[in-house]
Amino acid sequence: MSHHEIHRSHRVGWLRAAVLGANDGIVSTASLIIGVAAARSTHEGILLAGIAGLVAGAMSMAAGEYVSVSSQSDTENADLALEKKSLEHNIEFEKDELAKIYEGRGLETALASQVAEQLMAHDALGAHARDEIGISESVGAQPVQAAFYSAGTFIVGAALPLMVAWIMSGTQLIPAVAVSSLVFLALLGGIAARTGGASITLGAIRVTFWGALAMALTAGVGLMFGVGA
Repeated sequence: MSHHEIHRSHRVGWLRAAVLGANDGIVSTASLIIGVAAARSTHEGILLAGIAGLVAGAMSMAAGEYVSVSSQSDTENADLALEKKSLEHNIEFEKDELAKIYEGRGLETALASQVAEQLMAHDALGAHARDEIGISESVGAQPVQAAFYSAGTFIVGAALPLMVAWIMSGTQLIPAVAVSSLVFLALLGGIAARTGGASITLGAIRVTFWGALAMALTAGVGLMFGVGA
C-alpha cells in the first residue's frame, strides 16, 4: 500500500496574504462602519465611509504587501548573487561549507562530503540557496502575487459588512454589522486554520477576539466624538 503525505508549507505565501487581506477587510470596514454609525451619521454617510474604506484599504494592502515582499525578494536576490560570486571564486571552500552543514545534520564526514559534491555537480547555487541560505523555490518571495491576493481578498472581506450595512439601517445596523462580521471572521479563521492544518477552533477564536476588540474600540470613539456629543 502506497503512503502519500500531504504537506502544506507550500501554501504559506499565498495563504498568509489571502487571510491577512480578508481579515483586514472585514475588521477595518466593519469597525469603520460601526464607528461612523455610533457617531449618529446618516445612512448615506455610513455607506460612503464604508466604500471609501474598501477602496483605500484594498490599495493600501496591495501596496504594503508588494513593498514588503519586494524587500524580501531583493534580500534573497542579493544573497544569491553573493553566493554565486563565492562559488565562482571559492568552489572548494563552498563545497566544504556545504559538507559541514550536512555533517551537522547527522551525516558521517565522508558521506557529507560525497553528498555535497554530488549536489553541487547537479546544481551548486540551488544546493547552497536551499541548505545554506534557506531559500526554497516553492516559498520564495512573489511580490505581485502577494499584492493581488491581499487586495482581492480585502475587497471580498470588506464587501461583507458593507452589504449588511446597505441592507440594514437605524438602530439595527450596528448589531447586525457586528454580529455578521464576527461570524464571517470565525468562518475565515476556521477555513484558514483548516487549510494550514492547524486547530479550526483556535483559528476561529483568534481572529474573532481581535475583530470584536477593534469594533468595540471604534464604537467607543464614535460615541465619544459623535455629532450629537
